[in-house]
Amino acid sequence: MTLTVYHLKTCDTCRKAIKALNAAGLDLSLIDVRADGIPPQIIENLLETHGWEVILNRRSTTWRGLDASDKADITNSKAAALIAQHPTLMKRPAIVSGEKSTIGWTKDVPGHWITD
Repeated sequence: MTLTVYHLKTCDTCRKAIKALNAAGLDLSLIDVRADGIPPQIIENLLETHGWEVILNRRSTTWRGLDASDKADITNSKAAALIAQHPTLMKRPAIVSGEKSTIGWTKDVPGHWITD
């Protein structure tokens, strides 16, 4: 099973997640969201599965720099357009394998991917 990890190379949480997944012997495909972008279909699938409230990083510097009109009346489709334009608005890491995906690296996320 190959996991696709959408990350930012400068993100400490992403580096911690990648290190743990590698240590578990998992096969990773790494996509840097700033350098490589995020395919529109992946953004749509993540939004459909998790909702914009989970995916959109409203504490980021990028979010704070947006116009008030961009921050108003958020929907999944508006969030998809914002993330496509500003990939760093997506919470990271986003880990995808087939139909399964997780957002972030909270204490419950490793258990979704790393099994004993």
